Amino acid sequence: MTRASLNKQPHEVASMFDDVAERYDLTNDVLSLGQDRQWRKEVAKAVDARPAQKILDLAAGTGTSSQPFVRAGAYVVPCDFSLGMLQVGKRRNAWMPFTAGDATRLPFGDDTFDAVTISFGLRNVQDTDAALREMYRVTRPGGRVVICEFSHPTWAPFRTVYTEYLMRALPPVARAVSSNPDAYVYLAESIRAWPDQPALAGRLREAGWSKVAWRNLTGGIVALHRGFKEA
Repeated sequence: MTRASLNKQPHEVASMFDDVAERYDLTNDVLSLGQDRQWRKEVAKAVDARPAQKILDLAAGTGTSSQPFVRAGAYVVPCDFSLGMLQVGKRRNAWMPFTAGDATRLPFGDDTFDAVTISFGLRNVQDTDAALREMYRVTRPGGRVVICEFSHPTWAPFRTVYTEYLMRALPPVARAVSSNPDAYVYLAESIRAWPDQPALAGRLREAGWSKVAWRNLTGGIVALHRGFKEA
């Protein structure tokens, strides 16, 4: 079993996700009390995929996050650096073009995609700013980025309760349903260490994105950030 540390060595994080791949979707559903399904619906609305558009879905894991874009008629490339995740996804949906790739060194040409999106994966990247720049590079002019990530609840009393859940309740639940519960200790720690909504928006702007905005979901437990690459 592998538990990555917050200095995010890529091989450690990839190996950790390899360990949890088989039951990853089920575990997320349980730990989020089913909220992850609603969050993904909001991501799909924000991305607003259209027929014939090219969508890059980073940290796609087993491809669950890619399905709404497929149903919208877009051409979707699910990309992840965990080979274990990709293998599980390929078994479930052999027709999808699963691609192994590091978000800081994407294996795609400049100006390729109409939209790039990443859900619950940016905080696991070793160099966040490099990843934001790479997303910008592979997005066509006029295209967009949508980031769905755990964030900071906006109501202080609830933020305290939420932090207690992350560090005390989440690990025991993970032990009951996950193949690698230690991985979820890392995930809880990484959520606590992640920058808040305005800070992430600032990093998007520094990477070149314009018209950056965000919207809180579930009281700020999750935030949707969006930006555009100027035409």
